[in-house]
Amino acid sequence: MAFDIRPAASHFVNGQPVEDEAGTPIPVICPVTGDEIARVHAATPAVIEDALASAEAAQKDWAAMMPRERGAVLKRAAAIIRERNRELSVLESRDTGKPLSETLVADATSGADALDFFGGLAATLTGEHIPLGGDWAYTIREPLGVCVGIGAWNYPTQIACWKAAPALACGNAMVFKPSETTPLGALKLAEILVEAGAPPGLFNVVQGAGEVGAALIADARVAKVSLTGSVPTGKRVYAAAAAGMKHVTMELGGKSPILVFDDADVENAVTGAILGNFYSSGQICSNGTRVFVQSGIKERFLERLAERLESGVVMGDPLDEATNYGPMVSERQMEIVLGYIEKGREEGARLIAGGGRVDRPGFFVAPTVFADVTDDMTIAREEIFGPVLSVLDFEDEADAVARANATEFGLAAGVYTSDLARGHRVVAALRAGTCWINAYNLTPVEMPFGGVKSSGVGRENGRAAIEHYSQLKSVYVAMGASDAPF
Repeated sequence: MAFDIRPAASHFVNGQPVEDEAGTPIPVICPVTGDEIARVHAATPAVIEDALASAEAAQKDWAAMMPRERGAVLKRAAAIIRERNRELSVLESRDTGKPLSETLVADATSGADALDFFGGLAATLTGEHIPLGGDWAYTIREPLGVCVGIGAWNYPTQIACWKAAPALACGNAMVFKPSETTPLGALKLAEILVEAGAPPGLFNVVQGAGEVGAALIADARVAKVSLTGSVPTGKRVYAAAAAGMKHVTMELGGKSPILVFDDADVENAVTGAILGNFYSSGQICSNGTRVFVQSGIKERFLERLAERLESGVVMGDPLDEATNYGPMVSERQMEIVLGYIEKGREEGARLIAGGGRVDRPGFFVAPTVFADVTDDMTIAREEIFGPVLSVLDFEDEADAVARANATEFGLAAGVYTSDLARGHRVVAALRAGTCWINAYNLTPVEMPFGGVKSSGVGRENGRAAIEHYSQLKSVYVAMGASDAPF
Protein backbone atom coordinates (compact mmCIF):
# COMPACT_ATOMS: atom_id res chain seq x y z
CA MET A 1 0.00 0.00 0.00
CA ALA A 2 1.59 3.22 -1.15
CA PHE A 3 -0.33 5.96 0.64
CA ASP A 4 1.46 8.26 3.08
CA ILE A 5 0.60 7.48 6.70
CA ARG A 6 2.16 10.66 8.05
CA PRO A 7 -0.52 12.88 9.61
CA ALA A 8 -1.32 16.38 8.34
CA ALA A 9 -0.51 17.71 11.82
CA SER A 10 0.12 16.43 15.33
CA HIS A 11 -3.29 17.30 16.76
CA PHE A 12 -6.91 17.56 15.62
CA VAL A 13 -8.71 20.39 17.40
CA ASN A 14 -11.94 22.23 16.66
CA GLY A 15 -12.53 20.33 13.45
CA GLN A 16 -9.12 20.67 11.83
CA PRO A 17 -5.48 19.52 12.00
CA VAL A 18 -3.39 21.70 14.32
CA GLU A 19 0.38 21.90 14.61
CA ASP A 20 2.54 23.57 17.24
CA GLU A 21 6.18 22.63 16.80
CA ALA A 22 7.02 24.21 20.16
CA GLY A 23 5.86 20.94 21.70
CA THR A 24 8.33 18.15 22.44
CA PRO A 25 8.98 16.05 19.31
CA ILE A 26 7.64 12.48 19.47
CA PRO A 27 9.10 10.11 16.85
CA VAL A 28 6.80 7.35 15.61
CA ILE A 29 8.87 4.17 15.27
CA CYS A 30 7.75 1.21 13.14
CA PRO A 31 8.28 -1.86 15.37
CA VAL A 32 8.91 -4.11 12.36
CA THR A 33 11.98 -2.20 11.15
CA GLY A 34 12.93 0.19 13.96
CA ASP A 35 12.69 3.10 11.50
CA GLU A 36 11.02 6.43 12.15
CA ILE A 37 7.92 6.61 9.95
CA ALA A 38 6.33 9.83 11.24
CA ARG A 39 6.78 12.51 13.88
CA VAL A 40 4.33 14.41 16.04
CA HIS A 41 4.76 17.03 18.76
CA ALA A 42 3.38 17.02 22.28
CA ALA A 43 0.53 19.43 22.94
CA THR A 44 1.55 22.81 24.29
CA PRO A 45 -0.61 24.60 26.88
CA ALA A 46 -2.13 26.63 24.03
CA VAL A 47 -3.20 23.49 22.15
CA ILE A 48 -4.64 21.95 25.33
CA GLU A 49 -6.61 25.12 26.02
CA ASP A 50 -8.02 25.21 22.49
CA ALA A 51 -8.98 21.56 22.73
CA LEU A 52 -10.84 21.97 26.02
CA ALA A 53 -12.50 25.27 25.07
CA SER A 54 -13.75 23.96 21.73
CA ALA A 55 -14.95 20.73 23.36
CA GLU A 56 -16.90 22.67 25.97
CA ALA A 57 -18.56 24.80 23.29
CA ALA A 58 -19.35 21.87 21.00
CA GLN A 59 -20.78 19.77 23.80
CA LYS A 60 -23.59 22.20 24.55
CA ASP A 61 -24.85 22.19 20.96
CA TRP A 62 -24.36 18.43 20.61
CA ALA A 63 -26.35 17.70 23.80
CA ALA A 64 -29.19 19.88 22.51
CA MET A 65 -29.56 17.77 19.34
CA MET A 66 -32.21 15.10 19.12
CA PRO A 67 -30.64 11.83 20.30
CA ARG A 68 -31.45 10.03 17.05
CA GLU A 69 -29.55 12.74 15.15
CA ARG A 70 -26.51 12.12 17.36
CA GLY A 71 -26.90 8.42 16.71
CA ALA A 72 -27.05 8.98 12.95
CA VAL A 73 -23.69 10.78 13.04
CA LEU A 74 -22.07 7.89 14.89
CA LYS A 75 -23.54 5.35 12.48
CA ARG A 76 -22.29 7.36 9.47
CA ALA A 77 -18.82 7.40 11.03
CA ALA A 78 -19.02 3.61 11.42
CA ALA A 79 -19.91 3.24 7.74
CA ILE A 80 -16.97 5.43 6.66
CA ILE A 81 -14.57 3.39 8.80
CA ARG A 82 -15.80 0.17 7.21
CA GLU A 83 -15.40 1.64 3.72
CA ARG A 84 -11.79 2.59 4.53
CA ASN A 85 -10.95 -0.44 6.62
CA ARG A 86 -7.96 -1.53 4.56
CA GLU A 87 -6.34 1.91 4.58
CA LEU A 88 -6.92 2.29 8.30
CA SER A 89 -5.65 -1.23 8.95
CA VAL A 90 -2.42 -0.57 7.03
CA LEU A 91 -1.88 2.55 9.13
CA GLU A 92 -2.51 0.55 12.31
CA SER A 93 -0.08 -2.16 11.21
CA ARG A 94 2.65 0.37 10.50
CA ASP A 95 2.02 2.18 13.79
CA THR A 96 1.75 -0.88 16.08
CA GLY A 97 3.61 -3.59 14.16
CA LYS A 98 0.58 -5.88 14.25
CA PRO A 99 0.10 -7.99 11.10
CA LEU A 100 -2.50 -6.87 8.60
CA SER A 101 -4.22 -10.25 8.95
CA GLU A 102 -5.09 -9.10 12.48
CA THR A 103 -5.75 -5.39 12.01
CA LEU A 104 -8.17 -6.02 9.14
CA VAL A 105 -10.53 -7.87 11.50
CA ALA A 106 -9.78 -6.66 15.03
CA ASP A 107 -8.97 -2.95 15.06
CA ALA A 108 -10.84 -0.37 12.94
CA THR A 109 -13.69 -2.83 12.37
CA SER A 110 -14.26 -3.28 16.10
CA GLY A 111 -14.15 0.50 16.47
CA ALA A 112 -16.85 0.76 13.81
CA ASP A 113 -18.91 -1.82 15.70
CA ALA A 114 -18.77 0.38 18.80
CA LEU A 115 -19.86 3.51 16.90
CA ASP A 116 -22.67 1.53 15.26
CA PHE A 117 -23.86 -0.03 18.51
CA PHE A 118 -23.91 3.17 20.55
CA GLY A 119 -25.29 5.12 17.61
CA GLY A 120 -28.24 2.75 17.74
CA LEU A 121 -28.60 3.18 21.50
CA ALA A 122 -28.55 7.00 21.46
CA ALA A 123 -32.29 7.42 20.91
CA THR A 124 -33.17 4.84 23.58
CA LEU A 125 -31.48 6.61 26.51
CA THR A 126 -34.59 7.66 28.35
CA GLY A 127 -35.53 8.10 32.00
CA GLU A 128 -38.42 6.52 33.90
CA HIS A 129 -41.77 7.49 35.36
CA ILE A 130 -42.21 6.69 39.06
CA PRO A 131 -45.80 6.75 40.43
CA LEU A 132 -46.01 7.95 44.03
CA GLY A 133 -49.70 7.79 44.85
CA GLY A 134 -51.16 11.18 43.98
CA ASP A 135 -47.73 12.59 43.23
CA TRP A 136 -45.15 11.22 40.81
CA ALA A 137 -41.50 11.51 39.87
CA TYR A 138 -39.43 11.08 36.76
CA THR A 139 -35.76 10.79 35.87
CA ILE A 140 -33.76 12.42 33.11
CA ARG A 141 -30.52 10.92 31.78
CA GLU A 142 -28.09 13.77 31.20
CA PRO A 143 -24.58 13.97 29.73
CA LEU A 144 -21.63 14.63 32.01
CA GLY A 145 -20.03 17.31 29.83
CA VAL A 146 -16.43 17.21 28.62
CA CYS A 147 -14.76 13.80 28.96
CA VAL A 148 -11.08 12.99 28.66
CA GLY A 149 -10.01 9.70 27.10
CA ILE A 150 -6.47 8.38 27.58
CA GLY A 151 -5.51 5.50 25.31
CA ALA A 152 -3.04 2.62 25.38
CA TRP A 153 -0.67 1.65 22.61
CA ASN A 154 -1.91 -1.86 21.82
CA TYR A 155 -5.30 -1.08 20.21
CA PRO A 156 -5.14 2.65 19.47
CA THR A 157 -8.07 2.98 17.06
CA GLN A 158 -10.31 0.50 18.86
CA ILE A 159 -9.72 2.14 22.25
CA ALA A 160 -10.43 5.61 20.86
CA CYS A 161 -13.77 4.34 19.50
CA TRP A 162 -14.63 2.35 22.63
CA LYS A 163 -14.36 5.59 24.61
CA ALA A 164 -15.75 8.04 22.06
CA ALA A 165 -18.84 6.05 21.05
CA PRO A 166 -20.66 5.87 24.42
CA ALA A 167 -19.43 9.33 25.40
CA LEU A 168 -20.82 10.97 22.27
CA ALA A 169 -24.01 8.88 22.25
CA CYS A 170 -24.81 10.29 25.70
CA GLY A 171 -24.29 13.88 24.55
CA ASN A 172 -20.76 14.48 25.84
CA ALA A 173 -17.69 15.84 24.08
CA MET A 174 -14.27 14.18 24.34
CA VAL A 175 -10.65 15.23 24.30
CA PHE A 176 -8.61 12.12 23.54
CA LYS A 177 -4.91 11.63 24.22
CA PRO A 178 -3.47 8.59 22.44
CA SER A 179 -0.41 6.77 23.68
CA GLU A 180 2.71 8.56 22.51
CA THR A 181 3.91 5.20 21.18
CA THR A 182 1.02 4.78 18.70
CA PRO A 183 -0.42 8.24 18.03
CA LEU A 184 -1.74 7.98 14.47
CA GLY A 185 -5.05 6.11 14.44
CA ALA A 186 -7.01 8.50 16.68
CA LEU A 187 -6.27 11.38 14.31
CA LYS A 188 -8.04 9.51 11.51
CA LEU A 189 -11.03 8.87 13.77
CA ALA A 190 -11.29 12.59 14.53
CA GLU A 191 -11.31 13.41 10.82
CA ILE A 192 -13.95 10.78 10.10
CA LEU A 193 -16.28 11.99 12.85
CA VAL A 194 -16.24 15.52 11.41
CA GLU A 195 -16.83 14.11 7.93
CA ALA A 196 -19.81 12.17 9.34
CA GLY A 197 -21.35 15.37 10.70
CA ALA A 198 -20.00 15.78 14.22
CA PRO A 199 -19.61 19.47 15.12
CA PRO A 200 -16.05 20.84 15.22
CA GLY A 201 -14.55 20.43 18.69
CA LEU A 202 -16.74 17.50 19.70
CA PHE A 203 -13.88 14.97 19.47
CA ASN A 204 -10.42 16.48 19.74
CA VAL A 205 -7.10 14.62 19.70
CA VAL A 206 -3.99 15.95 21.43
CA GLN A 207 -0.63 14.20 21.60
CA GLY A 208 1.79 13.90 24.46
CA ALA A 209 3.03 11.89 27.41
CA GLY A 210 1.98 11.94 31.05
CA GLU A 211 2.24 15.68 31.54
CA VAL A 212 -0.35 16.33 28.82
CA GLY A 213 -2.71 13.80 30.38
CA ALA A 214 -2.19 15.37 33.79
CA ALA A 215 -3.05 18.83 32.45
CA LEU A 216 -6.27 17.53 30.92
CA ILE A 217 -7.33 15.66 34.06
CA ALA A 218 -6.69 18.64 36.32
CA ASP A 219 -8.79 21.08 34.29
CA ALA A 220 -12.04 22.13 35.98
CA ARG A 221 -13.98 21.83 32.70
CA VAL A 222 -13.42 18.07 32.60
CA ALA A 223 -16.19 15.96 34.16
CA LYS A 224 -14.99 12.44 33.33
CA VAL A 225 -11.71 10.59 32.75
CA SER A 226 -11.49 7.22 31.02
CA LEU A 227 -8.11 5.48 30.96
CA THR A 228 -6.86 2.28 29.39
CA GLY A 229 -3.41 1.51 30.76
CA SER A 230 -1.32 -0.13 33.43
CA VAL A 231 -2.24 -0.43 37.11
CA PRO A 232 0.46 2.05 38.27
CA THR A 233 -0.73 4.62 35.73
CA GLY A 234 -4.33 3.96 36.70
CA LYS A 235 -3.64 4.65 40.36
CA ARG A 236 -2.06 8.01 39.52
CA VAL A 237 -4.87 9.01 37.17
CA TYR A 238 -7.56 7.83 39.58
CA ALA A 239 -6.05 9.89 42.41
CA ALA A 240 -5.79 12.98 40.20
CA ALA A 241 -9.40 12.63 39.05
CA ALA A 242 -10.59 12.08 42.63
CA ALA A 243 -9.07 15.40 43.65
CA GLY A 244 -11.62 17.05 41.38
CA MET A 245 -14.46 14.60 42.17
CA LYS A 246 -14.52 13.53 38.52
CA HIS A 247 -16.19 10.42 37.16
CA VAL A 248 -13.74 7.70 36.11
CA THR A 249 -13.50 4.50 34.11
CA MET A 250 -10.25 2.60 34.61
CA GLU A 251 -9.54 -0.34 32.30
CA LEU A 252 -6.22 -1.57 33.62
CA GLY A 253 -3.90 -4.58 33.56
CA GLY A 254 -4.24 -8.19 34.50
CA LYS A 255 -2.60 -11.51 35.22
CA SER A 256 -5.58 -13.51 34.14
CA PRO A 257 -6.00 -17.27 34.63
CA ILE A 258 -7.20 -19.89 32.18
CA LEU A 259 -8.30 -23.12 33.90
CA VAL A 260 -8.11 -26.23 31.71
CA PHE A 261 -9.80 -29.26 33.27
CA ASP A 262 -8.93 -32.81 32.26
CA ASP A 263 -12.29 -33.28 30.52
CA ALA A 264 -11.67 -30.29 28.23
CA ASP A 265 -11.32 -30.54 24.47
CA VAL A 266 -7.51 -30.25 24.38
CA GLU A 267 -7.39 -28.78 20.88
CA ASN A 268 -9.89 -26.08 21.80
CA ALA A 269 -8.06 -25.36 25.05
CA VAL A 270 -4.78 -24.97 23.17
CA THR A 271 -6.54 -22.57 20.81
CA GLY A 272 -7.71 -20.54 23.82
CA ALA A 273 -4.20 -20.48 25.26
CA ILE A 274 -2.80 -19.25 21.94
CA LEU A 275 -5.45 -16.53 21.65
CA GLY A 276 -4.91 -15.63 25.30
CA ASN A 277 -1.14 -15.30 25.04
CA PHE A 278 0.13 -14.79 21.48
CA TYR A 279 -2.51 -12.80 19.59
CA SER A 280 -1.12 -9.27 19.17
CA SER A 281 2.18 -10.85 20.26
CA GLY A 282 0.83 -11.05 23.79
CA GLN A 283 0.14 -7.31 24.10
CA ILE A 284 -3.45 -7.52 25.36
CA CYS A 285 -4.49 -6.55 28.89
CA SER A 286 -6.97 -9.41 29.30
CA ASN A 287 -4.51 -12.13 28.26
CA GLY A 288 -4.73 -15.40 30.17
CA THR A 289 -1.05 -15.69 30.95
CA ARG A 290 -1.46 -18.13 33.87
CA VAL A 291 -2.69 -21.35 32.28
CA PHE A 292 -3.67 -23.83 34.99
CA VAL A 293 -3.78 -27.32 33.44
CA GLN A 294 -5.08 -30.32 35.35
CA SER A 295 -2.25 -32.82 35.73
CA GLY A 296 -3.95 -35.63 33.82
CA ILE A 297 -3.69 -33.79 30.49
CA LYS A 298 -0.74 -31.51 31.16
CA GLU A 299 1.85 -33.24 28.97
CA ARG A 300 -0.62 -33.74 26.11
CA PHE A 301 -1.57 -30.06 26.34
CA LEU A 302 2.10 -28.97 26.29
CA GLU A 303 2.96 -31.26 23.38
CA ARG A 304 0.11 -29.99 21.22
CA LEU A 305 0.80 -26.36 22.14
CA ALA A 306 4.46 -26.69 21.12
CA GLU A 307 3.46 -28.39 17.84
CA ARG A 308 1.06 -25.63 16.88
CA LEU A 309 3.55 -22.90 17.68
CA GLU A 310 6.21 -24.69 15.65
CA SER A 311 4.01 -25.14 12.59
CA GLY A 312 1.65 -22.17 12.79
CA VAL A 313 3.59 -19.01 13.63
CA VAL A 314 4.40 -16.92 10.54
CA MET A 315 6.62 -13.87 11.03
CA GLY A 316 7.39 -11.48 8.20
CA ASP A 317 6.16 -8.35 6.48
CA PRO A 318 3.09 -7.25 8.48
CA LEU A 319 1.42 -6.07 5.26
CA ASP A 320 1.60 -9.61 3.88
CA GLU A 321 -1.67 -11.21 4.97
CA ALA A 322 0.07 -14.56 5.40
CA THR A 323 1.94 -13.08 8.38
CA ASN A 324 0.17 -13.80 11.67
CA TYR A 325 2.69 -12.77 14.33
CA GLY A 326 4.29 -9.37 14.85
CA PRO A 327 6.88 -7.65 17.04
CA MET A 328 6.72 -5.91 20.38
CA VAL A 329 5.48 -2.36 19.97
CA SER A 330 8.83 -0.81 20.95
CA GLU A 331 12.40 -1.67 21.80
CA ARG A 332 11.70 -0.80 25.43
CA GLN A 333 8.78 -3.24 25.60
CA MET A 334 10.92 -5.92 23.98
CA GLU A 335 13.61 -5.47 26.62
CA ILE A 336 11.00 -5.71 29.40
CA VAL A 337 9.69 -9.00 28.00
CA LEU A 338 13.19 -10.45 27.52
CA GLY A 339 13.91 -9.57 31.15
CA TYR A 340 10.90 -11.59 32.31
CA ILE A 341 11.95 -14.55 30.16
CA GLU A 342 15.36 -14.48 31.84
CA LYS A 343 13.64 -14.36 35.24
CA GLY A 344 11.64 -17.45 34.31
CA ARG A 345 14.82 -19.34 33.51
CA GLU A 346 16.57 -18.16 36.68
CA GLU A 347 13.67 -19.17 38.93
CA GLY A 348 13.51 -22.71 37.57
CA ALA A 349 10.62 -22.80 35.09
CA ARG A 350 10.96 -25.38 32.29
CA LEU A 351 11.24 -23.77 28.85
CA ILE A 352 9.01 -25.52 26.31
CA ALA A 353 9.13 -23.11 23.36
CA GLY A 354 10.70 -19.81 22.34
CA GLY A 355 12.78 -18.10 24.98
CA GLY A 356 14.38 -15.08 23.34
CA ARG A 357 14.62 -12.45 20.65
CA VAL A 358 14.17 -13.53 17.04
CA ASP A 359 17.17 -12.95 14.77
CA ARG A 360 15.57 -10.51 12.35
CA PRO A 361 15.09 -6.72 12.10
CA GLY A 362 12.55 -5.18 14.45
CA PHE A 363 11.46 -5.94 17.99
CA PHE A 364 10.43 -9.60 17.66
CA VAL A 365 10.28 -11.98 20.63
CA ALA A 366 9.56 -15.64 19.95
CA PRO A 367 6.32 -17.07 21.40
CA THR A 368 7.53 -18.44 24.72
CA VAL A 369 6.05 -21.20 26.88
CA PHE A 370 7.20 -22.13 30.38
CA ALA A 371 5.99 -25.26 32.21
CA ASP A 372 6.35 -26.31 35.84
CA VAL A 373 5.68 -22.73 36.87
CA THR A 374 4.84 -22.16 40.52
CA ASP A 375 2.64 -19.46 42.00
CA ASP A 376 5.54 -17.61 43.61
CA MET A 377 7.58 -17.18 40.41
CA THR A 378 7.87 -13.67 39.01
CA ILE A 379 6.42 -14.70 35.64
CA ALA A 380 3.32 -16.01 37.45
CA ARG A 381 2.79 -12.87 39.53
CA GLU A 382 3.61 -9.83 37.40
CA GLU A 383 2.01 -8.59 34.19
CA ILE A 384 4.49 -9.10 31.35
CA PHE A 385 2.51 -7.74 28.38
CA GLY A 386 4.31 -9.92 25.91
CA PRO A 387 4.25 -13.44 24.43
CA VAL A 388 5.11 -15.42 27.57
CA LEU A 389 2.75 -18.23 28.64
CA SER A 390 3.10 -19.88 32.04
CA VAL A 391 1.66 -23.37 32.58
CA LEU A 392 0.86 -24.28 36.20
CA ASP A 393 -0.31 -27.73 37.35
CA PHE A 394 -3.39 -28.38 39.47
CA GLU A 395 -5.16 -31.43 40.86
CA ASP A 396 -8.66 -30.34 41.88
CA GLU A 397 -11.17 -27.58 41.24
CA ALA A 398 -11.04 -25.91 44.63
CA ASP A 399 -7.25 -25.67 44.50
CA ALA A 400 -7.31 -24.21 40.99
CA VAL A 401 -9.91 -21.57 41.86
CA ALA A 402 -8.13 -20.51 45.06
CA ARG A 403 -4.80 -20.11 43.27
CA ALA A 404 -6.39 -18.35 40.29
CA ASN A 405 -7.88 -15.78 42.68
CA ALA A 406 -4.63 -15.26 44.62
CA THR A 407 -3.62 -12.10 42.78
CA GLU A 408 -4.19 -8.36 43.02
CA PHE A 409 -5.59 -8.43 39.49
CA GLY A 410 -9.10 -9.33 38.39
CA LEU A 411 -9.58 -8.38 34.76
CA ALA A 412 -10.42 -11.66 33.03
CA ALA A 413 -10.53 -15.44 33.35
CA GLY A 414 -11.32 -18.48 31.23
CA VAL A 415 -12.50 -22.04 31.89
CA TYR A 416 -12.21 -25.02 29.55
CA THR A 417 -14.32 -28.05 30.44
CA SER A 418 -16.94 -30.31 28.85
CA ASP A 419 -19.00 -30.06 32.06
CA LEU A 420 -20.98 -26.85 31.63
CA ALA A 421 -22.30 -27.02 35.20
CA ARG A 422 -18.68 -26.89 36.37
CA GLY A 423 -17.94 -24.10 33.90
CA HIS A 424 -20.68 -21.90 35.37
CA ARG A 425 -19.77 -22.86 38.93
CA VAL A 426 -16.11 -21.99 38.43
CA VAL A 427 -16.65 -18.62 36.74
CA ALA A 428 -19.04 -17.72 39.56
CA ALA A 429 -16.18 -18.32 42.00
CA LEU A 430 -13.50 -16.51 40.01
CA ARG A 431 -12.90 -12.90 41.01
CA ALA A 432 -12.68 -11.40 37.54
CA GLY A 433 -14.81 -8.89 35.68
CA THR A 434 -14.87 -10.62 32.28
CA CYS A 435 -14.98 -14.42 31.92
CA TRP A 436 -15.24 -16.97 29.13
CA ILE A 437 -16.31 -20.62 29.10
CA ASN A 438 -14.65 -22.68 26.34
CA ALA A 439 -13.48 -19.51 24.58
CA TYR A 440 -11.08 -16.69 25.29
CA ASN A 441 -10.56 -12.98 24.48
CA LEU A 442 -13.78 -12.53 22.54
CA THR A 443 -15.00 -8.99 23.28
CA PRO A 444 -18.10 -8.11 21.23
CA VAL A 445 -19.27 -4.55 21.79
CA GLU A 446 -22.62 -5.82 23.06
CA MET A 447 -20.90 -7.36 26.13
CA PRO A 448 -19.62 -5.17 28.99
CA PHE A 449 -15.86 -5.36 29.50
CA GLY A 450 -13.83 -4.45 32.58
CA GLY A 451 -12.19 -5.70 35.73
CA VAL A 452 -12.36 -5.89 39.51
CA LYS A 453 -9.75 -5.41 42.24
CA SER A 454 -6.67 -3.62 40.85
CA SER A 455 -7.74 -4.28 37.27
CA GLY A 456 -10.18 -1.44 37.05
CA VAL A 457 -13.28 0.56 37.84
CA GLY A 458 -16.35 0.79 35.65
CA ARG A 459 -17.20 -0.95 32.39
CA GLU A 460 -16.71 -0.33 28.71
CA ASN A 461 -19.11 -1.53 25.99
CA GLY A 462 -22.62 -2.88 26.33
CA ARG A 463 -25.45 -0.85 27.81
CA ALA A 464 -23.39 -0.75 31.02
CA ALA A 465 -21.09 1.87 29.47
CA ILE A 466 -24.00 4.31 29.32
CA GLU A 467 -24.04 4.42 33.13
CA HIS A 468 -20.45 5.67 33.10
CA TYR A 469 -20.97 8.49 30.58
CA SER A 470 -24.25 9.93 31.90
CA GLN A 471 -25.93 10.87 35.14
CA LEU A 472 -29.52 10.80 36.36
CA LYS A 473 -31.53 13.79 37.43
CA SER A 474 -34.55 12.98 39.60
CA VAL A 475 -37.62 15.23 39.52
CA TYR A 476 -40.44 15.02 42.10
CA VAL A 477 -43.81 16.40 40.92
CA ALA A 478 -46.34 17.38 43.62
CA MET A 479 -49.92 17.29 42.38
CA GLY A 480 -51.38 19.05 45.41
CA ALA A 481 -50.53 21.39 48.26
CA SER A 482 -47.44 20.65 50.34
CA ASP A 483 -47.54 19.86 54.06
CA ALA A 484 -45.23 21.45 56.62
CA PRO A 485 -44.79 20.78 60.38
CA PHE A 486 -45.16 24.46 61.25
